[in-house]
Amino acid sequence: MNIPAYLTLPRDREAQNLPLIVLPHGGPQARDTADFDWWSQALANQGYAVLRPNYRGSALTGKFIAAGYGQWGRKMQTDLSDGVRYLARQGIIDPSRVCIAGASYGGYAALAGVSLDPGVYRCAVAVAGLSDLSKQLEWVESNHMNTHNREERYWDRFMGATGPRDAALDAISVPVLLIHGKEDTVVPYEQSQIMFDAMRRARKPVELVTLKHEDHWLSRSETRLQMLQTSVAFLREHNPPD
Repeated sequence: MNIPAYLTLPRDREAQNLPLIVLPHGGPQARDTADFDWWSQALANQGYAVLRPNYRGSALTGKFIAAGYGQWGRKMQTDLSDGVRYLARQGIIDPSRVCIAGASYGGYAALAGVSLDPGVYRCAVAVAGLSDLSKQLEWVESNHMNTHNREERYWDRFMGATGPRDAALDAISVPVLLIHGKEDTVVPYEQSQIMFDAMRRARKPVELVTLKHEDHWLSRSETRLQMLQTSVAFLREHNPPD
């Protein structure tokens, strides 16, 4: 399957053996475009190549969206690592210097990348990411008083699940940076706290940055800048561009 993507290259550096950040969009039923993207530009300014794939399930066409149904953590995930391998074959990136970062569903994809595709990524940054899919679906159910609703159908369709107690969720559930707005009403802050606690219990390297008074979309310029500064410092430490 052909997966369209946007590649942002650092200025004044030859497009050869570059460090790479894979930056999947949220949604997942959304899409990247050629318009200005502040996050990818900030990373490219640090010397990274940045790959933004419109993985299957992205809002390109109805058929392309449907190709993502049931592929959460499966082909939607390998679409990203296939992009890494493609750029490595072209000689554009150094496959030993690749990290993954994203927000919302992209945050889940970052966490899943270092879990489900071992050896591809050397670190991950998850902003407002999902870590416990069953709890997310339970939270959606409780918000709608346990009635079937459009929001629940949206998540179930991509996850390939029938609800929060579906055993299929267990199969898709390195250094990791978690960033989350405390006032998030789309993916609750608890999702990052759960992952942080689990990784600490497993004695894995993890950081959790709490964005005070911030929502799911990083609407405040102060905390958006905080997110960029924190994620850039983390990526420079674990995947130096120089």
